[in-house]
Amino acid sequence: MLSNLLFTKNNIERGLDAAWLRNDVISQNIANVDTPGYKRKIVQFEEFLNNEMKTGRISQGKSRLSADGIRITEDPTESSYRSDGNNVDIENEMALLAANSLRYNTMIQRMNGDFQKLKLVIRGGK
Repeated sequence: MLSNLLFTKNNIERGLDAAWLRNDVISQNIANVDTPGYKRKIVQFEEFLNNEMKTGRISQGKSRLSADGIRITEDPTESSYRSDGNNVDIENEMALLAANSLRYNTMIQRMNGDFQKLKLVIRGGK
């Protein structure tokens, strides 16, 4: 049980790292909404996580989830409707920021729940 709890904690920790970085990247996108030629940045982590899940590494406890799996890239879509080449849509970024905040808070609650379980086990179920 303890190994599963620690394994889960490590995976949630990587997810929190990705969410924290994503918050910074979205904030940079918002700050550069009026910068000519700026291309929005995105954080890629879920793709790496999905790959680890498909190969079965997560369920086998052999995942290589680490900060190395979290990458910042330029948005590959060429969806710029502005003449200055900037492709930041402020409404989309605000929605992404709200969704990311929810994701982050959910992971924090999950980690707190896991720590409560660990505390209960340490106390002998009392």
